[in-house]
Amino acid sequence: MTLERSRSMPMDAALSDTSTAIDDLFGTPDEPRWPVDLLEESVAGLVDSKRLSQAAGPVLSLQDGTQHGLYREHCAVCHGLSGNGNGPASLVQDPYPRDFRHGVFKWKSTERNAPPTRDDLAERIRLGIAGTAMPAYPLLSNKELDCIVDYVIYLSIRGEVERELLAAAVDEMGYEEEPPEEELRLRVPSAEADESLTEGEEVTLEILGDIVGQWAEADEFVLDVPAPPHGKPTASDLAKSIERGRELFHGQIANCVGCHDENGIGQTITLDYDDWSKEYSSRIGLTPSDAEDMKPFRDAGAMMPRRIIPRTLKDGVFHGGGDAETLYRRIVVGIAGTPMPGIDVVETESNRGLTENQVWDLVRYVQSFATQSSEEQR
Repeated sequence: MTLERSRSMPMDAALSDTSTAIDDLFGTPDEPRWPVDLLEESVAGLVDSKRLSQAAGPVLSLQDGTQHGLYREHCAVCHGLSGNGNGPASLVQDPYPRDFRHGVFKWKSTERNAPPTRDDLAERIRLGIAGTAMPAYPLLSNKELDCIVDYVIYLSIRGEVERELLAAAVDEMGYEEEPPEEELRLRVPSAEADESLTEGEEVTLEILGDIVGQWAEADEFVLDVPAPPHGKPTASDLAKSIERGRELFHGQIANCVGCHDENGIGQTITLDYDDWSKEYSSRIGLTPSDAEDMKPFRDAGAMMPRRIIPRTLKDGVFHGGGDAETLYRRIVVGIAGTPMPGIDVVETESNRGLTENQVWDLVRYVQSFATQSSEEQR
């Protein structure tokens, strides 16, 4: 629907061929398949077909104690069977559960535009997300955890490939009310090695390979966190660092106060939305808060957009983790899919960004909110 609005182009023909290609590549969420025969050997092992099968489908236990349907048992009630974030419990949650199909994740160790690593996903499943409805699952076995991680990656890649194929159909391949000539139709070839691929088959494989490749290389895009200056600071040095961080928090370069308020209470009124909501609202000229504008999309299954609410730092609860390394990455990279920006790390102090030491000062100031909260509770 967003493509139809933004391109002023009917999408029925593109949707029909894309849906067929997606089913040929990935099967269905209940009966998934991994297109190992169409992928390069270096990335084909990103997802294991046996683990994928164990995570999918209805919940059942085998005589040997193996659990199947792990995703439906633990995840689908919030994230939906297809990973669309629209499960039965989603409407009562704020923020909404993540829609995996965009391939965009907030809480990760990688650069803003890179997918999360397997470890990132496993950590979020194992530990949950503090301050949200996402629970922890400490009792999952390592094998069960790997199965769910594979399934989340599968749903994400499946959704990303579908989105890219739909865009390519209208932007590159000439789909209109009717599909284009046979050579340009988006289809899945019988084997990658076939030398007589049509242009549409080549585009399909290229999109598949690019997206799977990005996930397979996620570890290469982990943001390295430098060691804090002078190791573990003394009480005096820590107090000075926190004070410098406070000045940065309120200063023009970092300008954290613009959203999180002077005391970190996060009550600044914003008129912004996350990227998932903007896609079917402001980015195609519609008003997110207008019920009439949103009605066609809501009728199609989309969620009513909700305004972004900046994190309340003062309570000391951080969704993606409150350890120093995580906060360092959050300040430098920002939060993917949201208006929370990153900041450039520069060699020397200037108005173009923050030095590594200044980022550490800001980290310590943000962490001090948790200390203040604990003292107030006592």
